[in-house]
This record gives sequence, C-alpha cells and structure tokens, in this order.
Amino acid sequence: MCLGVLFLALGDAVSKWLGEVHSPLQIIFFRTVVSLPLIALLAYFSGGLRKLRTARPRVHLLRGVIYTATMVCFVWGLTLMPLAEATAIAFVAPLFVTLLSVPLLGERIDSPVLIASLVGFVGVLIVVRPGGGAFQVGALTLLGAAVFYALLMITARRYGAREHLWAMVFYMTLVPFLLTTISLPWVWQTPQPWHWLGFLAAGVLGIGATAFITLAFRFAPAAIAAPFDYTAMLWAVLLGWWFWGELPDLWVWVGSALIMGSGLAIAYHDRRTTLKRRPTA
Repeated sequence: MCLGVLFLALGDAVSKWLGEVHSPLQIIFFRTVVSLPLIALLAYFSGGLRKLRTARPRVHLLRGVIYTATMVCFVWGLTLMPLAEATAIAFVAPLFVTLLSVPLLGERIDSPVLIASLVGFVGVLIVVRPGGGAFQVGALTLLGAAVFYALLMITARRYGAREHLWAMVFYMTLVPFLLTTISLPWVWQTPQPWHWLGFLAAGVLGIGATAFITLAFRFAPAAIAAPFDYTAMLWAVLLGWWFWGELPDLWVWVGSALIMGSGLAIAYHDRRTTLKRRPTA
C-alpha cells in the first residue's frame, strides 16, 4: 500500500503539471494508452494472457466507469488546488470505504468506528472550510473523487478474490481508454515534446500504483489497508513545495491530522476486533 501510494503521489504531480495545458480527459487517455500494453505484458510474464480471462464482464465495466469518474474528478481537482490541499481532501476516501462497507459489503460498524469517522469528516470540513476560500469547485470535485475511489476499493475487496489481479487492472483501465478516446476530438491539445515524457511517466506510475493498491485491498480488510493512504501527505507536501512552491497552511495540517488520526483509530479498532474474534487453540 505504501509503495502504491508513492507511485500515486508522483503520478498526481505529473498529472497536475500536465493539467496546466491539457484536459483531464486527454491526460487519462494517454495514461491508459501507456498502461494497457504494460498490463498485458506483465500478465503475460505472470502466467500468460489467460490471466485476463473473466466471467464477470459487467463487474469490470462497472469498475471501469467508476475508475474513469475517479480520475476525471481528481485530475481536474488537482489543476484547481494546491497538491497538498488536494491530497488532504482526498484523505476522506478511506472513511468513505469504511462507511460504504456497511451497505455494500454487509460489514458492521461499531460505535468507536462511527465516532472516529465523524471526527474524520470534521477534519475534512476544517480543510475545505465551507464559506472560505478553500471551499470551491476544486474541493467539491475532489470529494467526488474520494467517493468514487472508495467505491472502486470496495469492489476490489468484494470481487478481487475471485478474479485475477491483472484481469481486474486490465479491464478497469480499458474502459476509461475507450471512453476518453471518444472525447478526444473535443479536448485535443497537441503536446509539446516534453509533455510526451510526462504522459509516459503518468501511465507507468499509474499502473504501478493501481496494481499495488489493488493487491493491498485484496489481501487485507479495507479498514486495515486504507489508512496507509495517509503516507501520501508527506509526498504531496514535498512535491508541491519543490515544483510549485506550495506550503499548506495551519488549518490544512489540523484537518489532515484529524482525518489521519480517525483513520488510524479505525484501523486499530478493526485490528483488535479481528484478534478477539480469532479462535484460540
């Protein structure tokens, strides 16, 4: 999960840079153009292209549409807000994973988890500050991305054990490739020479992040894997400061601390509950 988040942060920085010139749809198109052959190649060397076979095309179509919505909202939000602030808002995704796991996965939320989740949402309100300068289209767009991301991770948890990793990743990437291809005549901007390197890097980093994060949710409960998303704040602050001279203000740190604290509390509670339920010899 930590390695996947590092790749994700680097890819976000590249996408933010590209988003200064190009539409999010064009950025996503090139990311998927790079990613699809890499996924097929990795699947081939991991046991053959038969790993891409699936008996659940509708599930993959749904995940692909959700993934497209996630990327469009997040890349668009990155172009509207500082990188660290955008990352802080996106931190609400693990809380959505926890809350949505009740109706979608049939999991039960204990009172301490519910309280921790509410604390996390207070942290989000502190970061976005409704009525203040931070509460804008970018903040709402990033919150939408967090909801879609949570749905994506929940579907990985529900169906990942019955589908091969590379099938999950391949079809999730194929759908946004097809959807963004249709949009190109309306959003196309001819890339500068150095932009091609950015598109290549974004695609490679994106596939690495997706693979590692999908694996994390496949082999661990959602409440355990999700909090490790918070390591992204370190990378977001460093990258935002290095490339754009951005430094988050005090309220972003306070809100982020509440969000991260709530997520870690949920993970700790879930871990203790799991250990208590484990049968003894």
